Amino acid sequence: VQLQASGGGLVQAGDPLRLSCAASGRSVSSLVMGWFRQAPGKEREFVAAISWIGNRKSYSDNVKGRFTISKDNAKNTMYLQMNSLKPEDTAVYYCSARSAWTNLSGADDYDYWGQGTLVIVSS
Repeated sequence: VQLQASGGGLVQAGDPLRLSCAASGRSVSSLVMGWFRQAPGKEREFVAAISWIGNRKSYSDNVKGRFTISKDNAKNTMYLQMNSLKPEDTAVYYCSARSAWTNLSGADDYDYWGQGTLVIVSS
């Protein structure tokens, strides 16, 4: 499985931004997929996860109500719609994938990772 993240950029606080994660080698409908982020000097942290067919979603408290994770099985792509962005959302965002819907916030439990896309939110 290969994952390609895209969509990062420089935005102002309060702006929206949508990240994409294109998968190849396997259908996204057979994968639990997630987004993590890593800010400078900080550990990688869980952002959101979505189940195989997209009927179950999980979010970190930091983004709940502002971010929405989704999948488009026809395009074999996962998305992260980020609204009301804050400067503290600045980070490199990584998409990831695994087989099981357990311990979603544990980065070590994900088998596949994309290369990361940088999001900078200015105040």
